[in-house]
Amino acid sequence: MHEILCIVDGRSGSGKTRLAQALAAELGARVVHMDDLYAGWHGLATGSRLLERGILAPLAAGQEAVWRRWDWAEGDWGPEDRARPGDRLVVEGCGSLTLASREHAARAIWLDAPEDVRRARALERDGEDAWWDLWREQEDAHIAANDPAALADEVRRT
Repeated sequence: MHEILCIVDGRSGSGKTRLAQALAAELGARVVHMDDLYAGWHGLATGSRLLERGILAPLAAGQEAVWRRWDWAEGDWGPEDRARPGDRLVVEGCGSLTLASREHAARAIWLDAPEDVRRARALERDGEDAWWDLWREQEDAHIAANDPAALADEVRRT
């Protein structure tokens, strides 16, 4: 059985966290949030690599995965987290669906929505969106490098 039951990827404000929480409840799994793996607002690519090398690779080798979660308030790596082989996981966040991560997932979903809808959701969620353009550039780079919609079993408009 795959430890990673599902990967949910998409741009900011597309509904990844909500869907991941619903899937985890349905599957009896834990959610791993990419927000905990990004090294701040410049960290999308770092988060993808941490997921691939620090979590998925050890689990695939039958080893415990141990990583530190990003502390957004402190702007530095914070508490340790871990997953054990056989743990049931749903991974959500932009940058989670890559060529390297796809082979570890039983299911992969890409979420999409118009930018104005996503931005309004992000503003409602975060209270500000000064980071929007910086983050969109990183999302664009992730999409150009990995084409996550093509890697997905399912593409949903939200």
